[in-house]
Amino acid sequence: MTKTNKTFTETLNYRRSVRKYDPNKPIDSNIVKQCIEQATLAPNSSNMQLWEFYHVTSSDKLKKLSKYCFDQSAAETAQQMVVFVVRKDLWRQRAKANLNYINKVASGKDPKDYNRREKFAETYYKKLIPITYFDFFGIFGWLKYIIYWIIGLFRPIYRQGRKSDMRIVAHKSAGLAAQTFMLSMAAADYDTCPMEGIDTLRIKKLLNLPFGAEINMVVSCGIRIPEGIFGKRFRIPFDEVYKKL
Repeated sequence: MTKTNKTFTETLNYRRSVRKYDPNKPIDSNIVKQCIEQATLAPNSSNMQLWEFYHVTSSDKLKKLSKYCFDQSAAETAQQMVVFVVRKDLWRQRAKANLNYINKVASGKDPKDYNRREKFAETYYKKLIPITYFDFFGIFGWLKYIIYWIIGLFRPIYRQGRKSDMRIVAHKSAGLAAQTFMLSMAAADYDTCPMEGIDTLRIKKLLNLPFGAEINMVVSCGIRIPEGIFGKRFRIPFDEVYKKL
């Protein structure tokens, strides 16, 4: 990957949502792929990694994807694009992958010989994750929601038990991955723009995604031109959003 010697603060300040890219400056798909790989290191709920990343480089698919992003300039001028996809429907496979990793770390020990941390992790992915993610037409989710709130009258408890709550959890994790990707791109002197104004149904069809998959966002990629940045960055005054307790 390109070395720029940027500090983290410099990388943060460099990253902007770029709306127009230079058509004469192609970007290296291998570097973009490396940035996507770095995105997999983002923190995520229960290490379930309920995400997939679709790296779009073909001109035909880029043209179609741009159309489904309403041909906004950030999409129309993009050299490449990355679609961040939520795969909450893969929770069983991802829980099993974590269980397999626990067994590997435990060096093949019999589960009855696991130490305290290993036993907790095994119970977590074998029992707690299924309770958290399993649902049946939303019915089980509402039942959990009611039970959690009743228990919550007497002690602190996790309250997000509905299907819609778990969708939010999965999308938050994908959003963390997307931000990690964009910062990685900025560190490589590449530019990005996250887009949520998109036709998610048509994008799902373009990528041939299953019913349970959901589009989190599309991130366009390229190298900025001056008019691609719409003025100085504006943020609400820090004192209005910072609350020290």
